[in-house]
Amino acid sequence: MSILMQGFLALLPILVVAIFLVGLRWPASKAMPLSYITVVIIAYFVWKLPVAQILGGTFNGIVVAVSLLYIIFGSVLVLYTVMESGGLHQIRQSLIDVSPDRRVQVIIVAWLFGSFIEGSSGFGTPAAVACPLMLGLGFPAFASVIAGMIIQSTPVSFGAVGTPMRTGFGSGLGAGNDPLVNEFAAKIGIPIVDGTGTLDQIAYYDQFIAVFAHKVAILHFVGGFLTPLLLLGFITRIFGKNKSWSEGFALWPFALFSALAMTIPYILINHFVNYELTSMLGGLTGLFIVVFAAKNNFLTPKKEDTWDFLDKKDWDPSWTGSLEVHYVQKPGGMSTVMAWLPYVFVAGLILFTRLVLPVKAWLNTIVIKFPAIGGITASWGIAYSPGTIFIVVSLLTFLVHGMKTDAYAKAWKTAGKVIVSASTALIFTVPMVQVLINSGGGAAGYMKMPYALAEATYQLTGGLWPLFAPIIGGLGAFVAGSNTVSNMTFSLFQFKTAQLIVEGNPALTGMWMEWPIWIVALQGLGGAAGNVICIHNVVAASAVVGFVGREGDTIRKTFLFFLYYALIPGAFGYSYLYWDANGPFNLGSIILAVFYAIVIYMLVTNKSRLAKLNGSISGK
Repeated sequence: MSILMQGFLALLPILVVAIFLVGLRWPASKAMPLSYITVVIIAYFVWKLPVAQILGGTFNGIVVAVSLLYIIFGSVLVLYTVMESGGLHQIRQSLIDVSPDRRVQVIIVAWLFGSFIEGSSGFGTPAAVACPLMLGLGFPAFASVIAGMIIQSTPVSFGAVGTPMRTGFGSGLGAGNDPLVNEFAAKIGIPIVDGTGTLDQIAYYDQFIAVFAHKVAILHFVGGFLTPLLLLGFITRIFGKNKSWSEGFALWPFALFSALAMTIPYILINHFVNYELTSMLGGLTGLFIVVFAAKNNFLTPKKEDTWDFLDKKDWDPSWTGSLEVHYVQKPGGMSTVMAWLPYVFVAGLILFTRLVLPVKAWLNTIVIKFPAIGGITASWGIAYSPGTIFIVVSLLTFLVHGMKTDAYAKAWKTAGKVIVSASTALIFTVPMVQVLINSGGGAAGYMKMPYALAEATYQLTGGLWPLFAPIIGGLGAFVAGSNTVSNMTFSLFQFKTAQLIVEGNPALTGMWMEWPIWIVALQGLGGAAGNVICIHNVVAASAVVGFVGREGDTIRKTFLFFLYYALIPGAFGYSYLYWDANGPFNLGSIILAVFYAIVIYMLVTNKSRLAKLNGSISGK
């Protein structure tokens, strides 16, 4: 069988998801089991894998899925505990009076607060918090969803305390079971298996994965630099009276300042503290900086230049949803500090368990291990899981917020319902991925499915792959609904493709170490960008503001932002990887030069366009 046919068959389970989930709009509860069945059929009849090996991959996937559901449950539990205690109402109140300008508000609530929530909770929870918050501030439901989706890019790779890195890359790169990855790790000085061949969990997660995570953060810095600016442009262009990008771009100094207030701490925390805390502490730091600046009128618009939506009676009916936001208020009120305390607990416990080495080492010894099936061993480090921290924080919140038992029980019940709705897709999605990854050694003699897909892709695209790598990651998130699952699915494929490119081009041999790291990082970047158009996230964001049934409209609007976020960091990666071989004037550098020249031109000439717009309005 030709390598192109092998690659097509390896891709088929993903295509099944794309066709039935996206094209035919089947629910995930039906599409994902079909995808799992597809990979099992291919593994058994084409790759000729032993039944035990397929069962081993399936069981390992179920264990990983349960560990993810545990994290999701804990993160949602914290959210609903804070909501039922009255804390979310006070958090909202603390943000309302910072500025009357809607452009300032959307940056603070969506970009900064949303990034913090993504970093601490992940799994779409920014939509559950930030979108209703914007709705409560007076945003149209459609605008709330658009803003909530656009910001689910920069912070996503380090959402839920680094889960897309730790679980996504960790499991996707074989969790110590792939000999090529192990060999590479040893060559770069980070052996991820000990002398007996057993995975060294601490070294693997904290050193090897961090190598990739550092590059992902740099790529997100490139993409995140313009995210607040483009967010403003989308809001004023779609929802402004004048339908103008210029009114959003008019606030470009504040937008760029807000971008740097988050992304600079983001980079520093990633490199010098802990990659798991990147988005949580980066978003929180940026929130404090920008709120302080806005309160002191730094770079904010003058009173006469304040931008707002039209009166609600003049809104396009297609902007509105069916939901009116209601916030639980604590009798007697709650201080702002007390309201934010649960998230302080989250940050504090994460720092304590990640940076205090004896505690960290002890937690890593508490692992649930299962017998090997088909040569595949599943394990779950439940004590080190962020899910455990979230549950502890929920209990602390119950105590310090003085909640009633029935209100706390309601929070648990609601979080449980969320898990039930999410479980079907994950219970089939992750095993599908694990069977795909653990498909080597079959009687047919074919390489692992991700390797076959890599070889076929290399033959089709060759050295242009740095531009395609983020797109693949984005499509994985678009289909699977998760940056973590996208990384689990495609990390090994991306890793192998990078090695093939280096092996096929003698001019790149000096970059043998850089290529796999950066290409996998581009996968992580793309997997985050894919959340902007991810159907599951759009549905979740729409549901919390009563905008269900219009998901296609949202994706059509956010797809342009996805292209920006995948292409520009991809061009940066291409430029870096080919700089030595092809010089500074390579394709990636050209794309970047043209793009930023257009951006600079738009900002320099924006004032004149805005003046013309205001003149035409005055003349009417």
